[in-house]
Amino acid sequence: MLRFYRFALVILVGMFIAASAPYAASDSPVGYWETIDDDGKTPTSIVQIFQEGDTLSGKVLKITKPGVDPKALCVACTGDLKDKPVVGLRFLWGVKKEGDDWEGGSILDPDTGKVYKCTLTLEGDKLQVRAFLGMSLFGRTQLWLRSQAP
Repeated sequence: MLRFYRFALVILVGMFIAASAPYAASDSPVGYWETIDDDGKTPTSIVQIFQEGDTLSGKVLKITKPGVDPKALCVACTGDLKDKPVVGLRFLWGVKKEGDDWEGGSILDPDTGKVYKCTLTLEGDKLQVRAFLGMSLFGRTQLWLRSQAP
């Protein structure tokens, strides 16, 4: 009888751990995101945010914006990123958890080649991405939607 209770306890603990895993993952921006243009309606790409040491980074996986070449190059970028394919490009780096948000990193706009400071704020399956120069007051925010791998 004791064996049965141990077995039942192991099964219950296993079910609890398996059921709670998706919720733990949703507390972080790690995963796949559909980026939305500044107009708030037009999907532009699928990106992946991933853990890199104690920071988050991101790369472009697929361009989805209508009329944009899926093999586009970052012609406006400078340095090592100049003329690199946008797909596969590391556009986000150095973001660290600070309270409820992720801050202190940089984000690249492949359209302009400019690098901004950024803040990520998770709201369920939505991610507010704020890019700014200097102070956060002087910037813009996009709302991204959690997605599946392309």
